[in-house]
Amino acid sequence: MCCFVLVLGFLGPRLAFLWVWLFSERVTDAFAGNFWWPLLGLIFLPWTALAYVAAWAPTGGVSGIGWAVIAFGFILDIASYSSRAAQQRIQPSAA
Repeated sequence: MCCFVLVLGFLGPRLAFLWVWLFSERVTDAFAGNFWWPLLGLIFLPWTALAYVAAWAPTGGVSGIGWAVIAFGFILDIASYSSRAAQQRIQPSAA
């Protein structure tokens, strides 16, 4: 299942996160049974939410290198939003 989620991650982080959320208990356990934080992560910061679920460990939560993984996910989210904005500025408007 891990390889399948990795392939879905290349197709899109929202699809991979949704797949993990629907077909495993990892998201529910990582976010302590809360529904709103994973939903907000799915909508606004999908790479960060996916990285949090990947870095979360059942015994100790997130620690050490896990925070670096989450920071990298956040950087990917910011980069995806900023690249869309830059692309819209460069392309002429279709009028």
